[in-house]
Amino acid sequence: MNDIVSKLLLYGDMPQDSILMELCNICREVKKEGFEKDILVTSVYKQIKKLLEISTDYAFDRNLWHNYLTYLLITNENPFTITCEKVGAKDGSVNYFAKNDFKIFKQLFDYDFSLLETKLGIDCFSQITSYKAIGKPELMYNKNVSEKVRTLSEALEKATDEEQFFNLVTGFYKDYGIGMFGLNKAFRIHSDDSGNIKFQAINNMDKVVLDDLVGYEIQKKKLVDNTLAFVEGRKANNCLLFGDSGTGKSTSIKAIVNEFYGQGLRMIEIYKHQFKDLSNLIALIKNRNYKFIIYMDDLSFEEFEIEYKFLKAVIEGGVETKPDNILIYATSNRRHLIKETWNDRNDVEVENGMHKSDTMQEKLSLVNRFGVTINYSKPSQNEYFTIVKELAHKSGINMSDKELCAEANKWELSHGGISGRTAQQFINYISGTVENTK
Repeated sequence: MNDIVSKLLLYGDMPQDSILMELCNICREVKKEGFEKDILVTSVYKQIKKLLEISTDYAFDRNLWHNYLTYLLITNENPFTITCEKVGAKDGSVNYFAKNDFKIFKQLFDYDFSLLETKLGIDCFSQITSYKAIGKPELMYNKNVSEKVRTLSEALEKATDEEQFFNLVTGFYKDYGIGMFGLNKAFRIHSDDSGNIKFQAINNMDKVVLDDLVGYEIQKKKLVDNTLAFVEGRKANNCLLFGDSGTGKSTSIKAIVNEFYGQGLRMIEIYKHQFKDLSNLIALIKNRNYKFIIYMDDLSFEEFEIEYKFLKAVIEGGVETKPDNILIYATSNRRHLIKETWNDRNDVEVENGMHKSDTMQEKLSLVNRFGVTINYSKPSQNEYFTIVKELAHKSGINMSDKELCAEANKWELSHGGISGRTAQQFINYISGTVENTK
């Protein structure tokens, strides 16, 4: 195996602690005279355990070895794969090297582990190439990842040569992308000790859709129209969703990502202390073949906080133009984002009957950079009851409307007042009572 993998070029930069590279080391050691069998068996079992852990996370099935190799192919970011992601396979000299690598992967797909098993007296490779998963842990993995890996893996199993391998893999790159952006919907970022930005996939993102948010039809339409224009490559605006707590602002944005994920929309959630990294973040994603929403939840600033200046420069006003594949969506309980005080009016000047304050203009200039502002206000009592009844119907709760409204009224009086969130919490409570659920 080591002789095969050593010939990889475009895909040859795999970490030395990866399963593939560790197995290469084991295969090399087992060829030596007087190899230590017990040590190598232990090493093999460690790699099998790692393979089983990956398979559990992504619900791989049947041939775990093929699933793993396919996973390597669709997560390896190199100049060839990133180019294919944007324009597909084009004629060029790089295809020669790519097909050489795919020929090697074809050999890895067909690799015979029987000699290794015989020498070490094990049968674990026979087991993982004919594996039956126990259930599918829905919450532990992005379902979309496992489906894509298994589908491509089964197609690659049937490929007869590197030409078919090439067409299947590059077609996948063009259709779905590569790396974590191709396989996940949402991400967070963190910086390492050197200041380099790393992406962390959010695999357990809410599966909420827009229909789950009862009411707010005008608000949802504004958000959908702007996002649809964005994913279709038309002009679109940054969005600020503001209003009362618990009205569905954050839920709307999560639902939007779920709605348009299939059209290449991805979300990156960042926090105030990370605003200094915005420019570096944008540099990493501006040339990718996806549409990115940079999401800022519960955005607001106290008067002593100056992080908003980084945000202002990135949205508009900086030397570098914001790329067309990036928008900023934020939610806030404040209409103007930055706390205002009466002291802000100390520099008010009157000119031709107009009141002018440089301090107030500075603080208002941030919200003015959001081209679309959508107000999510607290529902009325009747709207609250409508939300409760609709959620109860979806949850299969067996109570009359009159009884529901009476109980919902009692609940909101002691649980934070009228809001969509309060209604959902009430339904969760009622759903936990077995006799009230169909």
